[in-house]
Amino acid sequence: MIQELDIVSLTHDIPEENMKQGKTGTVVHCHHGGRAFEVEFTDSDGMTVAVLTLTDVDVKFRERPTRHVG
Repeated sequence: MIQELDIVSLTHDIPEENMKQGKTGTVVHCHHGGRAFEVEFTDSDGMTVAVLTLTDVDVKFRERPTRHVG
């Protein structure tokens, strides 16, 4: 199940947002029991380019963030 802070990727293009299939983003909030998500997409400098509300059909799980122990 996809959770907040997970890395996800788009399963299809979203042309109206200029987002291509495979683009990765970070889940910043889960809705409706994990069936919808707010996903933040950033550019190579780490600047936010879009925050989209997407469903579990629009994204697939990529990875969980790495926890650093220091």
